[in-house]
Amino acid sequence: QVQLVESGGGLVQAGGSLRLSCAASGLIFSTYTMGWFRLAPGKEREFVAAIRWSGSSPYYADSVKGRFTISRDNAENMVYLQMNSLKPEDTAVYYCAAGGVVGNGYYTSRRYDYWGQGTQVTVSS
Repeated sequence: QVQLVESGGGLVQAGGSLRLSCAASGLIFSTYTMGWFRLAPGKEREFVAAIRWSGSSPYYADSVKGRFTISRDNAENMVYLQMNSLKPEDTAVYYCAAGGVVGNGYYTSRRYDYWGQGTQVTVSS
């Protein structure tokens, strides 16, 4: 049974930082592309960042480029999202996702096979 468990969300002031973690189990983690998506009230689910199995060539949404960093530890089955210079518009529930065959569709939620339960990030102005 595949499980993805996010942690690290919370309330932070604008300009602050948070580090999200996602612990994966029940899958061969090192073979999956891992992604972070977010869902804000009244909006559609939005791609945030993705990282291939090797950890090379991470991808970012334009809205977070230069502020967020995705990384992974294949030995620990963990993926992280370091979020700096947070803005109120970053407020959302953040979801970790695992995709076996993502290809160039790393920004498309349909390409991901497994999802976590989400962790709330709230940025106050």
